[in-house]
Amino acid sequence: MGAADIVPGVSGGTVALVLGIYERLIRNVHAGAHSLKILLKGDLDGFRPIVRQVEWIWLLSLLAGVLAAIAALSSVIGNLLDEEPVRMAALFFGLVVGSLAVAWRLIRSVGAAQIGVVVVVAITLFLVLGLRSDTEVATNAAEVVTKPWWVFLLSGALAICAMILPGISGSFILVMIGMYTEVLGAVNDRDLTALAATTVGCIVGLALFSTVLNWALEHHHDLVMAAMVGLMLGSLRVLWPWPHGTQTTDLTRPAGDVGVPVLMAIAGCVLVVGVEIVATRAGRRAVT
Repeated sequence: MGAADIVPGVSGGTVALVLGIYERLIRNVHAGAHSLKILLKGDLDGFRPIVRQVEWIWLLSLLAGVLAAIAALSSVIGNLLDEEPVRMAALFFGLVVGSLAVAWRLIRSVGAAQIGVVVVVAITLFLVLGLRSDTEVATNAAEVVTKPWWVFLLSGALAICAMILPGISGSFILVMIGMYTEVLGAVNDRDLTALAATTVGCIVGLALFSTVLNWALEHHHDLVMAAMVGLMLGSLRVLWPWPHGTQTTDLTRPAGDVGVPVLMAIAGCVLVVGVEIVATRAGRRAVT
């Protein structure tokens, strides 16, 4: 999940969905947010039973893995995306296409409503992503804080929601709304007010969004899963290899380096589908 969050058109939510832990993740985040809310009210008696519902070992292990992957792979993946933009984008394109096949199977009952949600969400995200042609800020962009604290609050809330949704990363959201360099500037300048506002925004956004998402999964599971598939489908705009991989949302027909990227895309798709088939068979054997 950490490695996926580094790529603009992929997110940790996509990986969680494919691995079958997405609903478990949202359920635990929701329980943790609910327990924090009760604790802030000073209700210790009500806090204890709810906080026990959180799978802390599993959740903290997942968080540790995400942070470790970001720390270890951000430089490697970043360099590969810069040096081999078309081939790396093709690989991720294939991985997400394979993930689509896996995610589609999570919809228990497919009907007109589910198909409609997939189409509407996919088209909407496809068009939204096209509002900005570049997915990265200029290398010489000034990393300074110019916005008030409440903008950092809203930006943090919006970015954290994107991070747990399939199809788009929080960092790309910050780029799209012009806050990426602002947040980096706050980190570099140790602007405690801006950093605190961003952190509070992340906490509040995650708490509110996880509550809504948890309720939606419980009451409208198939429609939510259809929306997730739509997000992944729409995000393929960023991952289309040509002309410059994930560095742009512009779309052109394949040209120049074509053969190897196509093979890498096919390999990525086959890898995801193959892993899912093996995991499904292993699960059936464990049951029997």
